[in-house]
Amino acid sequence: MKRVFGFEKQDLSSWHRVVCLLNRPTDPAALGIFRCMFGMLMAIDITQERGLSHLDYKYLDGAPVCRFPLFSFLEPLPMDWMYLVYLLMLLGAVGIMLGFYYRLSCLLFISTYWYVFFLDKTAWNNHSYLYGLIGFQLTLMDANRYWSIDGLRKPRRRNADVPLWNYTLLRTQIFIVYFIAGIKKLDADWVEGYSMSYLAHHWLFEPFTMILSVEHISLLVVHGGGLMLDLTAGYLLFFDATRPFAMVFVSYFHCMNSQLFSIGMFAYTMLATSPLFCYPDWPRRFFSHLPASLGGLLPLTEPGSQPSASCVYPEVQKAGKGTQGTQETASPPRGPKVPKFRHKLAAVFTFLYIAEQLFLPYSHFITQGYNNWTNGLYGYSWDMMVHSRSHQHVKITYRDGTTGDVGYLTPGVFTHSRRWKDHGDMLKQYAACLSGQLPRYNISQPELYFDIWVSINERFQQRIFDPRVDIVKADWSPFRPNLWLMPLLVDLSPWRTKFQEIESSLDNQTEIVFIADFPGLHLENYVSEDLGNTSMQVLQGRVTVEIVEENKNYTLEPGQQMKLPHGAYHKVYTVSEGPSCYMYIYVNTTEANLQKNFTRLMEIQEGVRNGTETGPLPPELQPLVAEDDQGSEVNATDPVVQLFLRRQRRLKEVKKRREASLLQRLDRFTVKKYYMLRRGFLMTAIALRNLAVGLPPVDQLTREVAYANMKEPPPPPEANQDQALKEEAGHGEL
Repeated sequence: MKRVFGFEKQDLSSWHRVVCLLNRPTDPAALGIFRCMFGMLMAIDITQERGLSHLDYKYLDGAPVCRFPLFSFLEPLPMDWMYLVYLLMLLGAVGIMLGFYYRLSCLLFISTYWYVFFLDKTAWNNHSYLYGLIGFQLTLMDANRYWSIDGLRKPRRRNADVPLWNYTLLRTQIFIVYFIAGIKKLDADWVEGYSMSYLAHHWLFEPFTMILSVEHISLLVVHGGGLMLDLTAGYLLFFDATRPFAMVFVSYFHCMNSQLFSIGMFAYTMLATSPLFCYPDWPRRFFSHLPASLGGLLPLTEPGSQPSASCVYPEVQKAGKGTQGTQETASPPRGPKVPKFRHKLAAVFTFLYIAEQLFLPYSHFITQGYNNWTNGLYGYSWDMMVHSRSHQHVKITYRDGTTGDVGYLTPGVFTHSRRWKDHGDMLKQYAACLSGQLPRYNISQPELYFDIWVSINERFQQRIFDPRVDIVKADWSPFRPNLWLMPLLVDLSPWRTKFQEIESSLDNQTEIVFIADFPGLHLENYVSEDLGNTSMQVLQGRVTVEIVEENKNYTLEPGQQMKLPHGAYHKVYTVSEGPSCYMYIYVNTTEANLQKNFTRLMEIQEGVRNGTETGPLPPELQPLVAEDDQGSEVNATDPVVQLFLRRQRRLKEVKKRREASLLQRLDRFTVKKYYMLRRGFLMTAIALRNLAVGLPPVDQLTREVAYANMKEPPPPPEANQDQALKEEAGHGEL
């Protein structure tokens, strides 16, 4: 047991022994290296995913923006003060990385991080939650005992032992992330390959196409491989015999994720956590193999560390020299031999924290108001990538409470986020915000109705919220079920196999949308003039189709279909006792004709280049043979030719990016990150100057922001007040 788990059975025989085990002196090297890497990654994350580089777009003072904080009383500070908050967060992350005033740096980081985290639920995800948890854990740990400035400032801290619970807590946290994510994937949608089926078409999986079809890649590699890795990664990393294999597969997995998803520093943070499962002294052994000339920059490589009051040291005994069998106690190390209150408190905290982390992912019976086709508060459940959604139709209807006038809003007006469409708590906040904004546009006491159609994991498109409920007045509580949430039609899930059969039987130009609706409700839809060949067919239930312009009704049974007029509205009423299921089949005739024209233009262009096209081209086609694609696009008079040239230029740019060498990719990446960091720091400097000495004249501020953007300053605003009103944020959308 000692060899496999690192402790003996007797260490668990009493509470006293457990406390001594959790506070056992342990080498601080691996913890110090992780602290450094975590601080560095968080400093980069603050400029990217946390949004320092575009903070002014998010928190522009006076802009009519709807926000989604966890608590309604939370509001962002004025924009310049938000830059100060982010600067403190950045300084805290850098302080963690350097181990400089470590405890203060941790407090700076987690206080500002959790404030920003709670300020915007639309940015919540599992890995952002994980960053805050690790930051909180590091605040309580002695992670500045190795390779830190604090160790240089205070020799007593340098290379001092850390208690074992520091490693236990971090290892258990990472184990929970992997294992609970695997448990969440034991879901029919994931196991059957519906959650992330689109990933199989990514170029990263092209090597598997030599032996597997795309369908088998999705089922076996994407879903099966992801499930097995999450379930086993924590165990494989823990044991010595399996750790080398686990390090290879986990590293490959996270490197792939960094290319598949826009998840910021998460993949690299998880890579940084893997060495925590190795022996704590691995950095000493690793750095000892590097050239001795780098010794001044590298961490300590000598084995052993000095004692610390944070640990509990056992009494060391050795055999006496005089009489056989007698023993005498050796001089104990300069550290406590009996657990003190702080050591017992650390042990209690370790158990309580681990129990809380095991409980939270399954605490959805408490947060019932957040369970909108997902599990929990969409941030602490570790249900990563289990749900994929697509939105087909979103309509916001307002009704003036005084005049009774009815109108429509552009979905997403007054907000930068799209996540409000999926969560009832955000929809309630959005409706409350809109009801406060609309009176500015002479809409008093507004009622707001949302008709949102969502498909989760390739099911039917169906309503997620009741379109008959005024969300402004609707009741919502985090501790009660959402009464205006429509149930997910899981009974219709087996239809997904039929969907694949129907889609495979269609040609490339024909598209299809599957719809399911509840009894007593109807869908109002408009068929664009571009969709010249649109029909609908009933799969289950019974519907009545009303053609609005003709004022005629048609009742359809399962298997029946009808052609729908384009450029006109129609309504589909579900008149059966159970849900109705039907599908739209359509061809985008405008796009099809455009593709035919593109094919003809491509043939002409290729014919001119290879000499088979010998006749003179008409003037409108002359730009096809110009050498400068961008200039020919500007000079093109025919709109179809202009679109074709624009498409050709875009395809050429994509091909150039894909065929770029490693050095070119690195150069492009470096330039992009430089501009992003440059803007973030320049805007922070401008904000700090404003806080210190006040706002400068508007023209000076405009020049400074333009310099940060590396763009020319915009022309002065027009004096026409009507034009200014039209340009006001949100007004044009209404």
